[in-house]
Amino acid sequence: MLLLDTMPLVTQPVQIFFIVLVIILFTPLLLNKLKVPHIIGMIVAGVIIGPYGFNILGNDSSFAIFGQVGLLYLMFLAGLEIDMYHLRLNMRKGLIFGSLTLFIPLALGVLTSVWLLELDWLTSLLLGAMYASHTLISYPVVARFGITKAPAVLIAIVGTIIAVIGALLVLAATVNIRREGAFDMLAQLELITKLAVWCLALLYVYPRVTRRFFKSHNDKVTQYVFVLAMVFLAAWTAQLIGLEPVLGAFFAGLLLNRYVPPASSLMGSIEFVGNALFIPYFLISVGMMINVRVIANGDTLSVAAVMLAVAIVSKWLPAFIACRINRLDSSSEGIMFGLTAAHTAVALAVVTLGYNLGMLDTRILNSTILVILVTCALAPVITAANAPKLKLRILAAEEEDGVIRQTRVNNTLITVANPETAAPLVELAVLMRNDRGRHNMFALHVRDDNTQTAKNLARASLDMAGKAGSAADVKIETLERYDLNTVTGVLNVIEERDITEIILGMHRRAGVIDTFFGNKVEKLLRSTNKMILINRTFIPLNTVTRIVVWVPEHAQFETGFSRWVRGLARLTRQLGCRIIFCCNADVQPQIRGVIYRENYGIRCEFRTLDANDDYVLLANKILDDDLFVIIGARANSVSYTSSVAELPIFLQRYFASNNILVIYPEQFGEGPALTSFVDPMSTDIASTPSSLWRKLRNVWRRVEVLRRSLKSRHYRRHGL
Repeated sequence: MLLLDTMPLVTQPVQIFFIVLVIILFTPLLLNKLKVPHIIGMIVAGVIIGPYGFNILGNDSSFAIFGQVGLLYLMFLAGLEIDMYHLRLNMRKGLIFGSLTLFIPLALGVLTSVWLLELDWLTSLLLGAMYASHTLISYPVVARFGITKAPAVLIAIVGTIIAVIGALLVLAATVNIRREGAFDMLAQLELITKLAVWCLALLYVYPRVTRRFFKSHNDKVTQYVFVLAMVFLAAWTAQLIGLEPVLGAFFAGLLLNRYVPPASSLMGSIEFVGNALFIPYFLISVGMMINVRVIANGDTLSVAAVMLAVAIVSKWLPAFIACRINRLDSSSEGIMFGLTAAHTAVALAVVTLGYNLGMLDTRILNSTILVILVTCALAPVITAANAPKLKLRILAAEEEDGVIRQTRVNNTLITVANPETAAPLVELAVLMRNDRGRHNMFALHVRDDNTQTAKNLARASLDMAGKAGSAADVKIETLERYDLNTVTGVLNVIEERDITEIILGMHRRAGVIDTFFGNKVEKLLRSTNKMILINRTFIPLNTVTRIVVWVPEHAQFETGFSRWVRGLARLTRQLGCRIIFCCNADVQPQIRGVIYRENYGIRCEFRTLDANDDYVLLANKILDDDLFVIIGARANSVSYTSSVAELPIFLQRYFASNNILVIYPEQFGEGPALTSFVDPMSTDIASTPSSLWRKLRNVWRRVEVLRRSLKSRHYRRHGL
């Protein structure tokens, strides 16, 4: 038997870090062959090398720091990866489950502690708080299976926050009664008030500070450090008001969720560092705290058996009841139970505080350690056993549409003229990438001379595009082409690579006689019928607050209608913002049909336009943080009108300082059949109950359009 005061075998920092990296490296490789979640291996490895095992490494301050960082990182990732749209849809179910997973363990813990363990009511209430709290230690399992958007996972996350907050409030009340001798209602109200003020302060400050910082700093390393600083600031302030730091980290993840798109390079960096270092460090540190030798103690075993039974049953019952109420299947029940079954940091903090106050004895403390060991080993196993079943159910529910989606092939061509515009164009392409089928991306630079300067510019532009794709974990094939001119080179690549859409940067006018789009873009529009996207943004895409789309009349009859709707829906889902379609009433059901059939789950709103040139009226309503998308039309196409022909003039005059994305859909081909649908989750922001008000509003709009038209004619007549 090892003595706790003996020195560990390894004390040098380099050797300690090497041993930890070896564990992180080989544990998943070994346990994947045994079909065992590697989370268990990390915890068991911590037990073996820790002070209660072979005492190879000591549970020193380095593990305390990295373990705490890993726990905060885990909760931050859970908040960051939540789909806010689906979270709102499942909020009511989550509140029900949260109430169950708080009060059922609390009640069972108090009753069993009084009747079976013969503890007093105050100590029993403290143990009930320990049973109610839990940690999402098996969240990496559901993330690996790609089911983080499943209702069961979202319900479990909402329930976790409610349970942890409730357990901390009970803990504070218990400690207050122990120290003061009576329950202090004012102290509880003070804590709740601090919690409310803290939440409101972060809700107000974090979005504004983050948007401003991301606008002024595009470097990904700087953004990553800023995000981590915001996370630990929230954790620290939560600790200052008497809450657990994990709540601050999770809340920071929710607030920063909007500014870190899932497909962005920043998200890739956050996930990589967390999964490769911080989270495994936390799991190993959990194992190093576990003293397996307490199992040999007979008194401890009897108490531990009761506590373990209560810990497991009290977390299974809420999952069982919630699934019956919400009519979820057995695999969802297993996921909810697996996510909420593990007791780690909060439970250890509760019993440690009770032990220091003299409320709990050594038996309870050692039994809690055993509960932590068993639940941390059980939770990943249950989650891993049910995650594939839930994944198969999700795939089976989308089987019909999934076959169609998997057969789609997108080949996107990104034309990069210089290194400065390469990264933003690649970012747009990555955010609009089709993740439900095959999507190949090509970055192209066309040069028409053989000078060394031109070759260096081409190489630098393509290198920047490749780096931007690699940062987002997206493979981009770079193409350097020597051709007669840029348009000819692009057209040849379109035919050679079977390109489906082309992404271009907005042309900068070189003089007064130059056109808005430029001769190259206009010639390309006349030479190909593929979808062309022309982008100009003054701010990073992840800081966009709304996407406002102007759609011309009869746009639903074009061949590429569903393709551009899907592309914008994917962009909206990645950015997590609202999208507002300003279009004719006949187009709205077709847009709803595409979005509903593909199940994108985005916040979609509609505004009905009565005149083709109503996009002029949007000039004063497009904000600096909006992305204004205009659906264009080629000459002689179905949706081509005189107002579309004047589109470049109005864009130059009224939207010179706005973020613009002009989309020319694929045309003159065979388009897919469209489904019309009225989505109950979408909003028509132009609908009013009063027909008289609607008529007056339409009259005012027509007067405004006439005034703008006369004004534009006056400008053209006088050469302004």
